[in-house]
Amino acid sequence: MSLFASTTGERSLGDLAGRRPRIGLVIGSGGIKCTAAVGLLRVLAREGIPVDVCVGCSGGAIYAALFALGDKVDDVEAKTITLWKDLFNKLHYRSLIRAVAPALFGYHERIGMVDDRRVWHVMQTLFGERTFADTLLPLHVATTDFRTGEKVVLEEGRIADAVRASIAIPMLLRAWTVGDRVLVDGGASNPLPIDIAIRDGADIILAMGFESQMNDDVTSFTSALGRTSSIVVNHLLRATFAFYSTAHHAEVLPVMPLLDRDIGLTETQHIPYLIEAGERAAEEQVPYLRRLLAASNVPTPVAPPLSPPA
Repeated sequence: MSLFASTTGERSLGDLAGRRPRIGLVIGSGGIKCTAAVGLLRVLAREGIPVDVCVGCSGGAIYAALFALGDKVDDVEAKTITLWKDLFNKLHYRSLIRAVAPALFGYHERIGMVDDRRVWHVMQTLFGERTFADTLLPLHVATTDFRTGEKVVLEEGRIADAVRASIAIPMLLRAWTVGDRVLVDGGASNPLPIDIAIRDGADIILAMGFESQMNDDVTSFTSALGRTSSIVVNHLLRATFAFYSTAHHAEVLPVMPLLDRDIGLTETQHIPYLIEAGERAAEEQVPYLRRLLAASNVPTPVAPPLSPPA
């Protein structure tokens, strides 16, 4: 059972000076599990809940960016199926050789086991040449500086570059250069970047995060490494949520899908299940979100369907 199954308890949002609470959407890291965000977006659209700022990290950056750009939920779902089928299905054999025999063939920080030409094609298909200036909602993408370990937030330039940097899992997807920085997976430093939404002035934050399941036995060296990584990420995720839900004025609503299985990066057959899990997790928070909005005593407009800019 997830530690995020309920909210932290209703409390005042403070003086909003006669304005509607600013709502932030944060979609954290989680690989293919981030497809659950489609269910969350479906609930927001159906309930007419407005969003004022989008924050994405790793796989979550894909969905935060598409939503901020105004893509329809049905279109996002259709793109999701193609995205995960194409993203990891071709290896880069030269990198495999370099990883196995670095002394003979050389090794560098930008090695990735997946063929990056296919990955970049997916990024171009999703985002083309659109930039942060083309979004309908403010967008922030969380990444990590591979050389220093610093958190880096991307807020300008091409969205394809920002998302590609945020999904760059070391050793799997090669690091991505943006400006003078070599960037990797935002989940390495900030798997649930609630702080970015707070910095942008969000009063209510819908935070979708994903715990790693640990149902299988540890039977090999690699599975032991994976288990260790899962333990670290889960504790970091819980600590992040606990800190920001108690130490700041913003009301943080956890949208944490409860999954009954471990799902690998290439197991696209589970996408419908993940979307349904995301929808259920979002629906659980709707009544509480409605109460928060009603308590502000400011009429909440029904969010119009987002559409791409002309």
